[in-house]
Amino acid sequence: MQDSKNLVIYFSQSGNTEKFADIIHEQVGGDIKKIETVKAYPVVYDDLANVAKTEKDENARPEYKDLNIDLENYDNIFVGYPMWWYTLPMVMYKFFEDYDFSGKTIIPFNTHEGSYDGGTWDTIKSWEPNAKVLDGLAIRGGDIGDGPNANPTDQTENVKNWLNEIGF
Repeated sequence: MQDSKNLVIYFSQSGNTEKFADIIHEQVGGDIKKIETVKAYPVVYDDLANVAKTEKDENARPEYKDLNIDLENYDNIFVGYPMWWYTLPMVMYKFFEDYDFSGKTIIPFNTHEGSYDGGTWDTIKSWEPNAKVLDGLAIRGGDIGDGPNANPTDQTENVKNWLNEIGF
């Protein structure tokens, strides 16, 4: 897959998933894009958790800023997100509804605080039956971020090993 065109696209609120995306991008090259919601989320964790729960309960589809991408230009699309309430953030639901991944290879990656991928890789497979969806990589946000247990060097090696296992 070395000669293919890669896109790393991600949504990150706290910065942990962004760090994960940056490590992937450093290894596979290609383009990188951040999904940014039109309406900003709260910074305070409890407030953010409440908004995320409400969005999930209401099956909301938050709008995001124009990504200015054409998926036809890519072979492999790394898609990253944090786990919110045991699933993808609702903005990611909208993202997958808005784009056609037919014929593409999707490589999911996510940060979490105990729910691993929460079944989201299988969810993506069900949403995108005409794409090849590889098993992703889930990393505890506290292990890759700025928390007291973070070890970005170990996580960089973890990501490199995963990428090697899946052919990058």
